[in-house]
Amino acid sequence: MTEMATKTAEVILLGTGTSVGVPALGCDCDVCTSENPKNNRTRCSIAIRTAEGTILIDTAPDMRAQLLREKIPLVHAVVYTHEHADHLFGLDDLRLFPFRLGTPVPLFCETNVEARIRKSYDYAFTQRAETHPGATPQLEFETINECDRFTVLNVEFLPVRMSHGPHFDVLGFRIGDFAYCTDTNLIPPASLERLAGVDTLVIDALRRKPHPTHFSVDEACEIAQQLKPRQTFLTHVCHDLEHEETNASLPESIELAYDGLRLTINLP
Repeated sequence: MTEMATKTAEVILLGTGTSVGVPALGCDCDVCTSENPKNNRTRCSIAIRTAEGTILIDTAPDMRAQLLREKIPLVHAVVYTHEHADHLFGLDDLRLFPFRLGTPVPLFCETNVEARIRKSYDYAFTQRAETHPGATPQLEFETINECDRFTVLNVEFLPVRMSHGPHFDVLGFRIGDFAYCTDTNLIPPASLERLAGVDTLVIDALRRKPHPTHFSVDEACEIAQQLKPRQTFLTHVCHDLEHEETNASLPESIELAYDGLRLTINLP
């Protein structure tokens, strides 16, 4: 009996930096002035590329440059982790894609994220006549919640509820044997259960020192050591962490992510 071939997808880490990016404006520290391209970190986002198309998780302010850099010509859908500006404010650059798709770009998000998009991009949802069809992004919302799996381009997403500080919730996502958990400093036990058995984990690790809304490097490593994925990559990294120096100090199978990192993941 012939075994069925494993369905795979490519994940591209478009951005791996903190909310201000690295280099930070006006900073002349060793990391911000480094010639190592892996110390150049744009705002956090990933692309999932399948035979059916490209799915983004978040639209960072650097999205246009990220897509050009990685030669991604078309985005078919976007899934959002939360509503903060560094994960949202590249959205207007989706305007080009409905011409090629023939439909609005579907945005999969929680209701609070939809409310923020409608407020921040109110011009995209008004009924006034525009001078030309491309003046505003054409968008279509698909509501998701923390409990239910959902499907985008035949790819199944499992939401993972996390905390981003004491008063703000975000979503991570498990896609097959891969999990993406940015912008968090607490993953509760029920959510850790949803991550059990992951092969590849991308997780928030802002810096060495503790932070009120992000995991530190040690805290992220503790989560990785609980879950025991084959490989872990630390993302949402600030200019405190030099790439090569930090990697040399990390436990085996854990390393800093970098912009342009490409991973192959197995889909269910």
